[in-house]
Amino acid sequence: MRSFSDAKLMAKTLREALASRQIDLSHSETLEVVARQFGLADWNTAAARLGEHLDELAPARGDASGVGLGSGIPILRIFDLEKAREFYLDFLGFTMDWEHRFGPNFPIYMQVSRSGLTLHLSEHHGDASPGATVFVRMKGVEALRAELIGRDYACSKPGIQENAPGGRLLEVPDPFGNRIRFSEARD
Repeated sequence: MRSFSDAKLMAKTLREALASRQIDLSHSETLEVVARQFGLADWNTAAARLGEHLDELAPARGDASGVGLGSGIPILRIFDLEKAREFYLDFLGFTMDWEHRFGPNFPIYMQVSRSGLTLHLSEHHGDASPGATVFVRMKGVEALRAELIGRDYACSKPGIQENAPGGRLLEVPDPFGNRIRFSEARD
């Protein structure tokens, strides 16, 4: 039996099962369904509850002064929600964790994640500048490249730079001028 901590995996599994039956739901729609299965109003509520659960499991470590810092989450500026979903969810394989608007027809702010990497994407003018670079240490850069090349995304066919500083580098630009540099250390 899966638990609440498996909610994103449940949404992905549901989406794939429905797609095999020619029922096309977006990832966001399946996240909403999973949230309702847990008796919650929507995915935003579920994501907040999941975040609280994870915080309980992994308390922050403090330094000598007692200050405990968590990992940073980059905020990337986006200008078109559908292009962002196509790139981050469909092409890069991230999962939509949650999205927020202050009201109808307001800019979107959302969180996406994959394998321990969390990004915030924002249409809000003051949140970030286009053209940012996110550096990601990883393992399996060749497998990621093969996965991306195998997807039908005409706007990006990334290659690996073998002699980049720090290791093998796979740079993937998004449709908004931001770049994600996936780096795997040399042996």
